Amino acid sequence: MRILLTVSYDGTSYVGWQRQKNGVSVQEVIENAITKLTGEKVSLIASGRTDAGVHAEGQVAHFDTFSKVPPEKFYLAINSFLPNDIRILSSAIADDNFHARYSAKRKSYVYKFYLSTVVLPLKDRYATRIETFDEKSAQSVLDKIVGTHDFKCFLSSGSEVKTTVRTIYSATVKRQGDDVTLEVTGNGFLYNMVRIIAGTVLAVCENKITSFDVESALISGDRNAVGKTAPAKGLCLKSVEYI
Repeated sequence: MRILLTVSYDGTSYVGWQRQKNGVSVQEVIENAITKLTGEKVSLIASGRTDAGVHAEGQVAHFDTFSKVPPEKFYLAINSFLPNDIRILSSAIADDNFHARYSAKRKSYVYKFYLSTVVLPLKDRYATRIETFDEKSAQSVLDKIVGTHDFKCFLSSGSEVKTTVRTIYSATVKRQGDDVTLEVTGNGFLYNMVRIIAGTVLAVCENKITSFDVESALISGDRNAVGKTAPAKGLCLKSVEYI
C-alpha cells in the first residue's frame, strides 16, 4: 500500500531534503526511521526538494510498504524513531496512482524577515535580519510576479530546467510589529526562486532597484537585474495542495 505523510522539519542541521553524500538529509533520516519500524528499505518521494537550511511546515511525501501498521497510525510509530527537529504530522493511505511530486497542483512558501539593528538570537534561526522595509514598495514587486511568466531571471545561474515558465497565483507581504512575512503560492518553483524573490523585495526596499526593473527583468530574463539570493534560514515550505 501507498502511504502519504505530512512532514514538518527544522532544516538547520540538514543538507536539504534529498539524500546526499556530503551530509545528512531529511529524506535519509525518515527513510531510516521507516526501515527501523517496518524492516523494509523504502524510497520516500517528496513533493519537491528543499535546500540545505530550508524548513518545512507542510512537506508531503509518500512511500510504498507491505507493513501491517494501520495507515492512520504510521505517523506516531515513525516519530518514535525520529529526532526532535523532524516530525510526521499525519499519515494516511493513498491511491496507488498518487505521486507526492507529480500530483501536486500548487505549493505555498513563506519567507520571514525581522527588523532590527542587531541580531536577535530567538528570531535569527528562522528569519533574516533587515534594517529597512517598506510594505508598499515590497508589495509592488510581488504584484509584478503574479500570473504566468517566464521566471528565468529568478533562477540561480547555472541551473538547468526544461522550462522556466511558472504560474504564481498569489504573492503577499505583511508586517506585524518588527516581523515581516512574505508568502508566495504557485504551481511550481525554480531552484532558489522564492529566495531570489525575497532578495529582490529587499533590494527594492533598500532602493537598489525598482519594481519597474523587476518588470523589465521578467522580459529580459537577466538574473543580474534582480536581487541577491536571500539566506536559506528564512524560507519555509508552508503547504502543498493536490486538488
